[in-house]
Amino acid sequence: MKKIFLASSFKDVSEQFQSFMKKDLKGKTVTFIPTASLPEKQTFFVEAAIKSFATLGMVIDELEISQATPTEIRQKLESNDVIYVTGGNTFFLLQELKKSGADILIQQQVADGKIYIGESAGAVVASPNIEYIKAMDDVKKAPELESFQSLNLVDISPVPHYASFPFKEVVENIITNYDTDLKLIPISNKQAILIDGDNIIRE
Repeated sequence: MKKIFLASSFKDVSEQFQSFMKKDLKGKTVTFIPTASLPEKQTFFVEAAIKSFATLGMVIDELEISQATPTEIRQKLESNDVIYVTGGNTFFLLQELKKSGADILIQQQVADGKIYIGESAGAVVASPNIEYIKAMDDVKKAPELESFQSLNLVDISPVPHYASFPFKEVVENIITNYDTDLKLIPISNKQAILIDGDNIIRE
């Protein structure tokens, strides 16, 4: 059964994740994938997420997929309890997931019940196709990306940072342009999308 937690800002909803899991998380291991943040000038959200996991008592096992070996990628994704993907540039993230083969491994792990947490870009990449996020992220940061088809972990299209500075206008434009074609679910920095099997809740 799929168990997925998608957010705009993990530090702002980490308590919701604790409630979503309904169990003590102390000592649980997280495959922490910061790859999306590499092209970004501001990466404060990465450290904020690390601190949030520490507060929950979870153990970070970082996996930078653009540098890791195939063996290391497989070992960490398979052995740890949770997969977490940070924010950053969604197109660069998808490019590196596909180049490394991590996309297929993540799909397999989530299908088998591995918990997936996606923050911002990490949430968007869980959708079937990331083209809709062009207004928010620079596609030029991923010159080797040949297709916008994504992980397809969910059949919805999360829109992070709804009504949140500095993305308010960009998000409104995305909603206007894609609302009739996609199952958009906008979430503010204080909200999350909780997927438990076939149940999808925004809170």
